[in-house]
Amino acid sequence: MPFLAVGAGPPLVFLAGITPNHEPPTGSDRRFQTRQLLPFAASRRVWWVNRRPGLESGATMADIAADYANAMLRRFDEPVDVIGESTGGSVALQLAADHPAVVKRLVIVSAAYRLGDEGRDTQLRTADNVLDGRPRAASAEMMRMLGAGTQSRRLLAALGWLVGARFFGHTTADLITTIRAEDAFDLHTRLADIVAPTLVIGGGRDAFYSAELFRETAEGIPRGTLALYPGRGHLGTMLDPRFLPDVLSFLDPPDDAGSPATLAEPGVGNDDITR
Repeated sequence: MPFLAVGAGPPLVFLAGITPNHEPPTGSDRRFQTRQLLPFAASRRVWWVNRRPGLESGATMADIAADYANAMLRRFDEPVDVIGESTGGSVALQLAADHPAVVKRLVIVSAAYRLGDEGRDTQLRTADNVLDGRPRAASAEMMRMLGAGTQSRRLLAALGWLVGARFFGHTTADLITTIRAEDAFDLHTRLADIVAPTLVIGGGRDAFYSAELFRETAEGIPRGTLALYPGRGHLGTMLDPRFLPDVLSFLDPPDDAGSPATLAEPGVGNDDITR
């Protein structure tokens, strides 16, 4: 499985968002991915891990999560903290439900137990554009959804069109397989199986999801906490100045009794932090 590793300290596994292929990142993509990890690398050994290349046609989210679980069992001697962002967040939820022994704490960023309807439609249209040889249209479709409002979505769609040939110019069947796996993904009835303390972070104007989907995800996890950033879209969540302090305080609480997420016992209720 392609990976990058930076920093030193306890391991932190970062599950990436959707990518046009599952090859090791190079050039500007490698720099972009590395920049996401650096804020955590001061105190952690951060492992950015993408999906396995050559996914079998028809692979499900459970199949993809099993790849991660097998790799983590081989690499680490004990459960580790996991951050999953966007599509990586969907995989991380499946991983924690199916393979609880590998996950210590879980942070879900801009993801929920299923995609929203518009998010599903967008990803399927993106897949159709890729299959039809329209990389610019595919990129514009996907980038449009990253904004928080009409103007930002229009600007991001234009940017997506400009960079589309480069971003979607080298796609593989793994992209289509991953999109179809996420289209079928719905973990609503399995959320109670997630035993790891979990922080769900979402933007109140995320076009792929909704505030209600984020809330339902956090509430369905026995030790789940929601941090909702009103006004933020899919892209803006990780750029929000509250994001890094929220994640770091959750992963490294003042004492082992833990963060707000660990204080909500199963059946008692969950914390909800709207910022």
